[in-house]
Amino acid sequence: MSVRVAVRNESRHKRLVRRDALERLAERICAAEDVAGVCELSVLLCDDAFIRTLNAEYRRTDRPTDVLAFGQESPVHGGMRVLGDIVISLETVARRCAGDRAAMRDEVRLLFCHGVLHLLGYDHGTKPDRERMAAKQAAVLGIDPESAWEPRPGVAPGPRQAVRRGGTVRFGR
Repeated sequence: MSVRVAVRNESRHKRLVRRDALERLAERICAAEDVAGVCELSVLLCDDAFIRTLNAEYRRTDRPTDVLAFGQESPVHGGMRVLGDIVISLETVARRCAGDRAAMRDEVRLLFCHGVLHLLGYDHGTKPDRERMAAKQAAVLGIDPESAWEPRPGVAPGPRQAVRRGGTVRFGR
């Protein structure tokens, strides 16, 4: 099992996450989900204005969110499974974490995990789905399920506390 992660940072918050750390996390998630072979995904780190535009266009919600996941309709390309794209607003992360870089790294890991699970087909539209997704996130990250969903100590709640995660949008490249 191998996961290649392409990272592009268009936000003003630089050197917050490392590609190799995200690849290791993605490999743990995929291994836990019995995903075999070589996979690829991309991550775009952006600001609120950019993610708001995407959220409005693809989810019809005209406000920023923390994470969006764009799965692939034809996921196999040249023998490699292309999972899709994850977009994370580091502006939202910074606000939620009051600029604390260690807390921001943890939040990015949580949002990345959340996005990968969306790319693998998980959703949280119902309470049982939300609980299952939180349990998966908690298991992979080694945290309790409440911390995998609700704001963690020292992390300010997001603007949508009841449903604080972004969503999945499916479209082809």
